[in-house]
Parts: sequence; structure tokens; C-alpha cells
Amino acid sequence: MSDTTTDPKSPHPIDRVVIRFAGDSGDGMQLAGDRFTTTSALLGNDLATFPDFPAEIRAPAGTLAGVSAFQVHISDHDISTPGDSPNVLVAMNPAALRANIDSLPGGATVIVNVDAFEERNLAKAGYEADPLGDGSLSAYTVYEVPMTSITTEVSKDAGVKPRDAERSKNFFALGLISWLYTRPIEATIGWIGEKYAGKPLVMEANLRAFKAGYHFGETAELFESSYEVKPAVLAPGEYVNITGNTATAWGLIAASTRSGLPLFLGTYPITPASDILHELSKHKQFGVRTFQAEDEISGIGAALGAAFGGALGVTTTSGPGIDLKSETMGLAISLELPLLIIDIQRGGPSTGLPTKTEQADLLHAMYGRHGEAPLPIVAAKTPSHCFEATMEAVRLAVKFRTPVMLLSDGYLANGTEPWRLPDLDDLPAIDPSFATETNHTDSDGQEVFWPYIRDEETLARPWAPPGVPGLEHRIGGLEKADGSGNVAYDGPNHERMTRLRAAKIAGIARDIPPTEVDDEDGAEVLVIGWGSTYGAIAAGVQRVRARGHRVAQAHLVHLNPFPADLGAVLGRYKRVLVPEVNLGQLSRLLRAEYLVDTVSFTQVQGIPFRAAAMEAAIIHQIEGMTDIATDTPGDLLAVVPGGAPTTPTRPSGNANGAVGGSGTGKATATGEPNRTGDGHARPTANPTPPTGKVSE
Repeated sequence: MSDTTTDPKSPHPIDRVVIRFAGDSGDGMQLAGDRFTTTSALLGNDLATFPDFPAEIRAPAGTLAGVSAFQVHISDHDISTPGDSPNVLVAMNPAALRANIDSLPGGATVIVNVDAFEERNLAKAGYEADPLGDGSLSAYTVYEVPMTSITTEVSKDAGVKPRDAERSKNFFALGLISWLYTRPIEATIGWIGEKYAGKPLVMEANLRAFKAGYHFGETAELFESSYEVKPAVLAPGEYVNITGNTATAWGLIAASTRSGLPLFLGTYPITPASDILHELSKHKQFGVRTFQAEDEISGIGAALGAAFGGALGVTTTSGPGIDLKSETMGLAISLELPLLIIDIQRGGPSTGLPTKTEQADLLHAMYGRHGEAPLPIVAAKTPSHCFEATMEAVRLAVKFRTPVMLLSDGYLANGTEPWRLPDLDDLPAIDPSFATETNHTDSDGQEVFWPYIRDEETLARPWAPPGVPGLEHRIGGLEKADGSGNVAYDGPNHERMTRLRAAKIAGIARDIPPTEVDDEDGAEVLVIGWGSTYGAIAAGVQRVRARGHRVAQAHLVHLNPFPADLGAVLGRYKRVLVPEVNLGQLSRLLRAEYLVDTVSFTQVQGIPFRAAAMEAAIIHQIEGMTDIATDTPGDLLAVVPGGAPTTPTRPSGNANGAVGGSGTGKATATGEPNRTGDGHARPTANPTPPTGKVSE
């Protein structure tokens, strides 16, 4: 007879887990989350992340305003969001616990740095009583771990001062979670040695803290077992874990290489776009030139000047910078030169929410210039898609001789996911096709160059960088005569030029792919989105289909012009739901362009949609199909702080579970704790591990 017993110390297999690291903005939570993510990527998991940090450079320590968090979702299957709710919260102090506890489902695991739960810190976080002892956490599994004291203790004989050693407690937390979810530690140990090679004491403290956290999980016997999320099945290739901003920077380099144009970035630092500047500045070997200007206007002015000189001119910013760049964008439209304006959207208006996400600049991108000044708009939908979207935006700018707006946002910019590196030779070629000879014979029979003679197919004018003999020409913001490019004030010419510029942009619809629709036969509801809502929409659609309903999904990358077949696509469905992290901007555009009765589903809380809220909104539309006539046209489905729509009820069926063990407390996977008199829950005999094949 074969032995079928299982080693009690072997990792328990699970298909996914969502972990949130939270602490002070100086506690290194972004670093801990990033290293856990990198290790998981090396292991082969599919993953998605959501860094969430305050706008203040250094808010008062221990306060709610200073809480910084990093959420990572790892799985053994394809996922599209960083998860609705964490299965595990690592809270480094009372403020981190209070700021994040409401996002946890019943039965979730809470691992706290118990050393930080002292009276002063509790008061700063707004606690009147210690939540670790008042029973308020009885619905969760709570593990009290002395992270700070162990970290300082293991560094004593290394000559590290206690206050300096305390800063390494994030590595203790990282080591503990690495053990709990069976992450290999060699890569992190190597990274610490390389990162802090010039600071031996810091390196030693971090190494000791990381190893102490790992061995604490292994030896303390608080946890019933460790857990293992096996690698996801991915297409063969070389993968890298990439943020949206890094993907954008690499896309610019690739576009420069494929077009043969030197890359020039003229920019002014602004959150959350600055990382594009930082990344590009590392790659001068590709001919990249970065210019940190004194202000936003100078940045785009320099980029436009570079475009006139025959370079790939790019400027990066966020919403407030777009306000300042608008006049020069109008100049670029008049000059009809390739220019890429990258807007990493954030919460507004004004300074708004600098570190929080929003996609509320769409109407600004469409209409935020005086006069009739259309330009193409391209929007990225995932962190890795920022590469492809950047390449496409450059292609359109160069081919059609126009400034192009590329829209991303803080969620995509800072979020990460695995990305398979493409073969450079497989990327589309971008031909600048510079003018090389004269193109007109004047009345005297002389061969001359006219800068506004247009290509018959694209209506693009020739691009003639200065320095080519015989191609000298005049440019400027005053209206130009059709063909010659001379200054012209007459009304008929102005109307002709205005209509030609508009027709050129409208004609791009013939050069972009048709609308891609993920449809199921019999679907009467279409969910259509743009930008970073893609992940939540895809997850919500997946959930709805898992419940036996039919629903179609489409996601727009080209927002001006729209794909040529979009009107026909919208007309095939009885109800069109448009989720947006704004107050319904795409919905307004679709209603105006196609006279379709769209339904907006919106939120503006500085965070992305949750899949559960998306599921509820879709179900509401499906169930309302039998009584459409009673609905108000253009119903606005707002979102309440819990993330669920106000009109539909949020579906049940949260599949989140909790880590089992013999720590301070344990709740069953259904979220119903095994109550005891001390206010905490006690472990069950057979705890259910974190799962969630249906939910994200």
C-alpha cells in the first residue's frame, strides 16, 4: 500500500493571493512590495500591482495622511487586476491598520508589527483603544509579530545603531511574507548586496532583517503552513516585470530606433509622469536626449523645436501641465509637425490628487485648445500596453504630420505586470519620409519647395528639416496659404485650411484597426471602455459570464478619431454600459457622435474600479433589459465608497480566504469567525487557504 500522507510542513497549494504592505511613507513599503513582486515575476506568476502612496513628501509619522501601501496580486492563471480586496494585510503601525482595515473581507489575515502599537502611535492614528485587544478585529486572523524589536536585536553585533537598524523592518516583513508564500530568497539577497554595496552597515542590517523575517516564519510556529502559488502558464519567451511609465519610455526608444529619428524629450518634472524622464535619461546609448526645462511651456516648446529640426519630439506631463502646454499644442497643429504629448492623468482639477489616479482629461485632450484644433488621441489600457500604445502614437504622428496625445494615468504608470519582450524586427517600421527635393514650379518656371502641398492619401504635408538646400520655408502660428505656406489672412483660405486639418485627422480612421469586440452570441449588453478600466471590465465580464450571462466587451485605444466601424458596433446592442474613472466623458462623446443611449458607470475616488462593482453594474444592465423603456436615458450609475454601484446590489460570492495558523486569531474562509471570550477568533481544525478562481 502506498503512503498517501502529506508532509504537514509542505506548502499548501493555492491559485492566487492578494497581499497589501502598508506603513508609514518612510517605512519602505513600496520597496518591500516591489521586491516581492519582482521575485514573483521571476518565479513565473502572473501578477498585477497597485502602489498607493500619499502626495506629501513626508507626512507626520504615524498619521493616516502618511500611510503608504503597495498591493500585489499573484496567481497561477491569467489575471487583469491587482485584486478587489487583500487576502493579507501587513500593517507596520496603527495608522496603516486603520487606513486599510475597511478594505479587507471577513476572514482576511492581518499581520501587524506589534512593537508599533504603543499609546502614542494609537492616538496619532485616532484609536481610543488598542484594536489588538478590544475585539474589533475578531472577524480577521490577526498575527502580532514584534518586527521592530527582532530587527534591532539581530543587528546589534553588526555595529548598527538601533535607530538605523529599525529602518530595516520592511525587509523583516518582506522575509516573513517570502516564507509564507514560498518565494525564493536568493534573488532578493543578491539584490540587497548589490543595491547597498557602498553602505556596508545598511547592507548588513537589511540582510539580517530579511533573513530574520524568513526564519521567524519558519520557526515561530505561528502559521499552520506556508503557501505556494505555482507559476502561471505563459506563452514562451523572455519576460520582464514592467511599469506603465517604463513601458512608455521603452516604447519611445523603440519608436526612435524603428524610425531612425533621434529621440528628444523636453519636459518638466510632475507626478506621476516624472519616471519617464528618469528612465529615458539612463539610455543615452540609444541617442536619447533629455531636457529638464524650467517650466511646462519651455518643455513642449523645446520638443516642438526638436521636431522642426527632424527629431522625434516628445513632451511628458500630467493634467496641470496640459493646461500650460495647450497654446504650443495649437502651434504644433498649425505647423503640422510630428509631436507626441504624453499625459499621465491624475486626480484634478488644479493640484488635485497628485498621487491618485483618474482618467478625466479626455475632453481636455479633445477640445482643450482654442480654435478648430483637432489632434489624434491614443490611450493605453494596461501597464505593458503602454509600449504598444506609445509606438502607435508615434506612428500616427510621423505618418500624418500631427501632434498626437497619448493618455495614460497614475494607475497604469505605477502598476506592474509581466511583459514578454518583443523582437525588435517584429515591431512596425515607422518611415519619416523626409522631403528631399523641390515639389512645385512657380510662375517664373523656377523649381521651389512648397511646405503645405499635401499627400493625396494622408493629407500630410512634407517634413523638411532645416539645412537641406532648396527646401527653405517659412513656419509660424499665423494662418498659412494652402500649398505655399505664405501668411494668408483671407477667410476662404482659412476655411479651406481648417477643413483640411480636420479631414486629415478624420482620415486616420481608415488607417487604424476596426473595433475589437469580445462578443458572445445573444449578448444584448455591450460594456465599452477606454484606458485603465480595461482590467476591471475584463474581470467583471468574466465574472458575469461565469454566472451564465451573455455580455460583450470592447475597449477603445483610438479615441480620436474613433474606429470607422464603431457606430455599427454600438448599434448592435440594446444597452451600452460605459465605465469610466470620471463623470462620463467617453459616454458624452459616444452619445454626441452616434446618438446612442449610453449608460455611464462612474467613480472619481482616486482608485481604480473593483471587479465586484463592475460585475454588479453589468448584472444590473442585463436584468434591466426587460424594462428598458422605464429607465431614464443616460442613467448615471454613481459609486459609493464601498465600490459598489448605488443602483444595483453588489453580488455575493467573495471567494477570498485567509491564512491558517496558530497565531492570535483565525477566521474561517466564509468570514464567520470562531469566537472566543478574548475578542479574537481561534484557529479552526482545517482552515481554508486563500482562493479565488472566480474573483479578482
